[in-house]
Amino acid sequence: MAVWDQRRARVTGITLAVLLVLGVAGYALFARVRPYLHGSNCEVRTSAGKMPLDLEQGANAATISAVAYRKKLPERAAVIAYATAIQESHIRNLPGGDRDSVGMFQQRPSQGWGTPEKLRDPVTSTSKFFDALVKVKDYLDRDLHDAAQKVQRSADGTAYAQHEPEGKLLAQAFTGRTAASVRCWFSPDKKTAPRRAEAIRELRRAFGSRLQVENPTTTVSATEPTPPSGSDAVRVSGSRTGWAVASWAVTHAQVYGLTEVRHGGKGWTADDGHDGWTDDSGAPNDRVIIK
Repeated sequence: MAVWDQRRARVTGITLAVLLVLGVAGYALFARVRPYLHGSNCEVRTSAGKMPLDLEQGANAATISAVAYRKKLPERAAVIAYATAIQESHIRNLPGGDRDSVGMFQQRPSQGWGTPEKLRDPVTSTSKFFDALVKVKDYLDRDLHDAAQKVQRSADGTAYAQHEPEGKLLAQAFTGRTAASVRCWFSPDKKTAPRRAEAIRELRRAFGSRLQVENPTTTVSATEPTPPSGSDAVRVSGSRTGWAVASWAVTHAQVYGLTEVRHGGKGWTADDGHDGWTDDSGAPNDRVIIK
């Protein structure tokens, strides 16, 4: 019996060792393939609900709020823009459409909106939409579909109304009213070469020159921390602006090869994008660190 017990103990020990090795190997394999399993996407989540977006939709949605910030427009203006863009293009920068319509808002060059090339630029097309919207008398007090139709002059203006809940959700997130509410992720094979300088230029084109950017070569006050090496720090006046900028950076990370965004005690990394925003005690409140 003693010999049998020894053999059984030996077999049990070997089995446990094998299982341990397989478990470690399995975990290592899972850790390697996990980023690929999630694919590429974005998600907006606030108290109003959640909404999936692909990477293009996420970037365009962030641009709409950025342009609203530059023009100092209220959140309601962004809600109207979102509902309109959802109806017209599903927030995609379409190369064409009905007759000569192009872009996110399906604006028509033949109706005086501008050249097709300019209307295919999300910043320009959004700016033109808002320029027309603010000319609508009492647009903030009108029903959403009425205000949108005054701008778009579409065949069926009532169609915009159905997208108001989604418009409110997107505006709540992308204007920064709800912190850390936008996350994006993409698989390692979708990573692109770093183009942070171009990202910063595009960010300031969308948000406007009010945003001041610092980097390790910029002279700053001796009492203020220098941005980490290989990063830029976008100075912000408050939490709402900060989270609008942070959301823009996250949604544009794949395009510009950005790897890290930090703000307001939270951090996002491209390697773990699906996890969203995690606690980061070193993330500043008065700056958005973009790397």
